[in-house]
Amino acid sequence: MSLHFTEDEFQAAWRELDEPQVEGWELFTETMGVKIYRRYNQETGLYEYKVFGSLNCTPDLCAEVYMDLAYRKQWDSYVKELTEKDYDGQSAIYWEVKYPFPLSNRDYIYVRERKDLDIDGRKIWVILARSSLVSQCAEKSGVIRVKDYKQSLAIESDGNCGTKVFMNYFDNPGGMIPTWLVNWAAKSGVPGFLTDMQKACNNYQNYCKNKK
Repeated sequence: MSLHFTEDEFQAAWRELDEPQVEGWELFTETMGVKIYRRYNQETGLYEYKVFGSLNCTPDLCAEVYMDLAYRKQWDSYVKELTEKDYDGQSAIYWEVKYPFPLSNRDYIYVRERKDLDIDGRKIWVILARSSLVSQCAEKSGVIRVKDYKQSLAIESDGNCGTKVFMNYFDNPGGMIPTWLVNWAAKSGVPGFLTDMQKACNNYQNYCKNKK
């Protein structure tokens, strides 16, 4: 039994692959076969996003690449620090993200869990993550701690050699960030991330070979 996520959360994530739950959401942008929906969060004044798209690689490879933190440091240019640590017996991930000057970098502490599901013979991978408050990890000077972050990812084969992708995320970066920059990050950052992820999947075999 997961300490962080309920079975219902895993089930809700994969079901979006079949029936996207976008009532009350607006279509924000559609580019390179990726559809991004958003919903305004009254409490924070920010948007939550849902992403539907595809990758030209197998879902098991996609899941491996997504979970591999050491490899993420190689292909994601926004990562300053990324490591899994043990905080009083609880495993959590510390992640510092580079922000463009003059903005301060952000860092996160989050927990995540992956489940490989068998749904009536369909193999579906679900990875859930959310921010976790860990008092043992002090905030760094000049870096803003993101305390409200969640992400869910569900992937399965598209029936050929590709992967069908659903992603839901919300991130409150804190500080004074102009609205245009937040919008830009969502509009170009997400397709950009999927493009980078695609390249990372293509190069993963070489990376694993060279690592040995």
